[in-house]
Amino acid sequence: MIMRIAVLGATGRTGRLLVDQAQERGHDVVALVRAPDRYTPPAPPQGRRVEVRRADATDPGAFPALDDIDVALSAIGIGKGDGPGALVAGARRLAEARVRTVWLGALGAGASKGAGGLLYSVVMRLFVGGELAEKAAADQVVLDAGATVFHAPDLTDGPVDPTRRTVPLADYPRPLLPPRMSRATVAALMLAEAEKPAPTPGIVVPLA
Repeated sequence: MIMRIAVLGATGRTGRLLVDQAQERGHDVVALVRAPDRYTPPAPPQGRRVEVRRADATDPGAFPALDDIDVALSAIGIGKGDGPGALVAGARRLAEARVRTVWLGALGAGASKGAGGLLYSVVMRLFVGGELAEKAAADQVVLDAGATVFHAPDLTDGPVDPTRRTVPLADYPRPLLPPRMSRATVAALMLAEAEKPAPTPGIVVPLA
């Protein structure tokens, strides 16, 4: 079934993959970006074009209505220059839009603290420690609105893993070594979740 999918954070490394893969799957894609004049959408396969809408999550007046959207996929993070609260603001905009949402979070934040194992937890505290509280707060906003939240591990470049799957956080086996996964794999799993006839609310963890 062709869906109308909005991608928040379409300019990011994972967001661009979500746009590309959604197009490849035949969906209509709306890229939600802060600065449309700086965004070049990918070439349309089979005549399908990406619609670009200005969406500044920190400014409610500059965030578009999503009444025509079937599902929103969010790959936004805390970018350079973003002040405190930018990620939570993005979560609030999607919650206020009352649109089905698949949200990309981080393994080790909030409810999944410690789930990646001891070494992974140390790495997270060293490199992402200052952002963990905001990531957890943003997760809670969209969880309260019924979203599916992906707690993905450290993301890398690489192809889509054919063994990919997701498990509920409660069933995630704690690894011995710090887990990693390609962005392309996570994008594919998020789209597979979006295509389900019924959402899977709560936190899931991608595996490959």
